[in-house]
Amino acid sequence: MIEHERIKAVSEQLSHLGIQMRYLSSTESTNDDALLWLEEGAPEYAAVVADEQTKGRGRFQRRWITNSGAALAVSVVLYPKEKERQHIALFAPLAGIALTTALEDSFGISPQIKWPNDVLLTEKKVSGILTETHWVGTELRGVVIGTGVNISTDSIPPREELTFPATCLETELGYFVDRWELLSAYLENLVTWRDNLGKDSFIQYWQAHLAFVDREVEIRGTQGAVVGGILKGISPDGDLFIQDGETQHRIQAGDVHLRLRAS
Repeated sequence: MIEHERIKAVSEQLSHLGIQMRYLSSTESTNDDALLWLEEGAPEYAAVVADEQTKGRGRFQRRWITNSGAALAVSVVLYPKEKERQHIALFAPLAGIALTTALEDSFGISPQIKWPNDVLLTEKKVSGILTETHWVGTELRGVVIGTGVNISTDSIPPREELTFPATCLETELGYFVDRWELLSAYLENLVTWRDNLGKDSFIQYWQAHLAFVDREVEIRGTQGAVVGGILKGISPDGDLFIQDGETQHRIQAGDVHLRLRAS
């Protein structure tokens, strides 16, 4: 009951932004719930929040399990405007930028964004983001952005399940974190940053918080192809630049795995 009251308070606090929320004590996937709500005619910025998520998923169909009380799990419905449709690939980093801003402003910490959208603290993953689109024929009807944030140690998967080092906010900060306060800050920043989608300020903020700049990385595609080199930055379209000797690779956002190259 306390959680329901906290979510109600956050919803009222953000009502001026048009945000409506559904809180679930347990669900399989907040993204699936939000996609279903979208199909039923959800309003802009409809948000599904769950205390527990039993069959959540991340990029590449990885499991993303949310233990009760341990993490923030939220999925938001957006309806891309005509001018935003050329920037659909930027909706995932939009969430990463919104969360990074919320963490900076609320906790005074310095997150980084591992291209294209994972949020890191001390080079360990604290948040994953999955964006899914809903089409009717050839018409894009909406976008759902799912965001998971590790709050307490119970949110971190077993070591053998990790594909990238992970951490949680309470470990990094050394004190209790109110996930509903973070939810409020994140959603408010999501609305604010959306107005800058694709603009210079958007790309500049992303670049300034980009992880592993000027360091050796490798990118592995889903088909196994590997590109390695020095990570240099991102383009105005959100593509990643990798410098390998005299050759510059331009990697488009998509199904790629980015990690530091072993020394």
